Amino acid sequence: MEQHTLTFPGGAPVARRSHVGVVGSGDLEVLLEPADDGVTIDLRTSVNGFDATWTAVLERFFSRAGIAAKVQINDFGATPGTVALRLAQAVEAAK
Repeated sequence: MEQHTLTFPGGAPVARRSHVGVVGSGDLEVLLEPADDGVTIDLRTSVNGFDATWTAVLERFFSRAGIAAKVQINDFGATPGTVALRLAQAVEAAK
């Protein structure tokens, strides 16, 4: 089990909290809530050794999202595509 905290610049705060996904085989859970400035991500993953991949996927997503939020990600082996999908769903639900 690995835990990481990442921060990125952000834009406007999301309107409300959102929760998408479930922690289960090959999936992940994303909890998102408004923040005043930037994006702070608390990541827990069951897969060790993918720091660079996580950073690249999250940096790409949040550089385009233009939001400010606190994000909690609980991962159980999701692929980068699933991560991007769940993040997009969480941002959409928070609008």
